[in-house]
Amino acid sequence: MLFVSLPFALFFAVVVAGMCLQRKTEHKIPFLILSGAFFYGYWNWHFLLLIGFTSVFDFYMGIRIAAATGRIKRWLLFVDVVVNLGILLTFKYLLLFLATLNLALQPFGVQVPVIVLPLPIGISFFVFEAMSYCIDIYRGRIKPYVHWRQFALFIFFFPRMIAGPIIRAADFLPQLQRNFGITAEGFHAGAQRFLFGMTKKVVVADRLAPFVDAVFAHPARYSCFSIWQAVVAYAIQIFCDFSGYSDMALGLARILGFTLPENFNLPYVARNLTEFWRRWHISLSSWLRDYLYISLGGSRHGEMRTYINLLITMTLGGL
Repeated sequence: MLFVSLPFALFFAVVVAGMCLQRKTEHKIPFLILSGAFFYGYWNWHFLLLIGFTSVFDFYMGIRIAAATGRIKRWLLFVDVVVNLGILLTFKYLLLFLATLNLALQPFGVQVPVIVLPLPIGISFFVFEAMSYCIDIYRGRIKPYVHWRQFALFIFFFPRMIAGPIIRAADFLPQLQRNFGITAEGFHAGAQRFLFGMTKKVVVADRLAPFVDAVFAHPARYSCFSIWQAVVAYAIQIFCDFSGYSDMALGLARILGFTLPENFNLPYVARNLTEFWRRWHISLSSWLRDYLYISLGGSRHGEMRTYINLLITMTLGGL
């Protein structure tokens, strides 16, 4: 159910109407959870078990981590990270691993069965969010959610399911402590942001895509000037496509009464590569910095160790 499709327009109209009918926060939260479950299940209802497991597992792991001390606390966090990364790696890289293994075993005449698993949408986003929740509890930055339905909404919040941004419990939880909902001001601001993002996605990115795809598929058929045009067009296309979806997500969330973090900040005006990564997919680059780069030691142990930490971070981020 893409944001620019008729099914989504009908779905969101029902969500807006339902939110307008709900008066109390305790009624709005389960309504939005069910809405998120329907949105996610529309792609493949089987994966509701996966995202549902994540919402239950990390909710209770957060409580256990907060209550534990010393070595037990570290082991609980280790288990949480292993389970979450195990889910992510299984669905994203099991096929690649088995195919590579078969290539290595081919001279010996041995073949292992290849398992093809469909890729759940947004799996990286909700896995990263669930892990950051438990890591923040371990570090003492936040306290665990009191009620499962609050954490479930954090995981099932549908505007950011397709393409982010990655949200953090520390930013999302305070918004559940007030009587959020649809207001005239929020609807107007959110609709503007959504239309701005849709323009970037549909009018710019989708119009450039046929030209870029044609040149990249058969570059030998085109002149040097056309190839350079395609390279520039691709830079514009990928930015407008990705940031357009982020703008639409922020707009939808604003309509519903929530504020999500900005995900792009004019990355192509960056003066260097470091600044570029601070402006491009901000929620992911900051996530990698805070939960991977800093955890590895950051720049605290000398120049060589800093370069190694940067290499590990960017390699894993690329994967």
